[in-house]
Amino acid sequence: MDCRVVVEAAVPVFDVETEDEAIRIAISKTGEMLNPDLNYVEINMGERASPSGEELPPAFIAADEALVALELEMTVFNVEREEHASRIARKEIGQLLENIPLEVMHVEVLEDDGDADEPADDESTAPADESTATDSANDADEDDTAEDDADDEILPEFEDLVE
Repeated sequence: MDCRVVVEAAVPVFDVETEDEAIRIAISKTGEMLNPDLNYVEINMGERASPSGEELPPAFIAADEALVALELEMTVFNVEREEHASRIARKEIGQLLENIPLEVMHVEVLEDDGDADEPADDESTAPADESTATDSANDADEDDTAEDDADDEILPEFEDLVE
């Protein structure tokens, strides 16, 4: 099963005067921390609301410092449950975004195209597809065994020629 996971991050930004400036700097700062290792993570402005339901900008500024809410989206492939996908996404993103609090907002199960070996997108995968990598390695080992058998027949003649 493949899942799309959205994680909310609270990114601190310093020496800013406007909300727009804080948002731009937070997106840039987050992109620098994630790239090139997690270049497939999409970075969007987060949504905030007051207790009464009024929509608020994603940045809160006080004393030229801001806290910006960002939503980080990534696709996790070959997971067993939604909880597994959320843990993988949080771990992968959290390893690169040190000292930035993260919270999983929601997990969406993606439709299968029937091709379990190929991801639906061109995006890179998180290290969740260990089972696919293991299957590929086993297939490669079988191919190597067949090639080794063929090489055993050829190599003795080659050794005779060298001697």
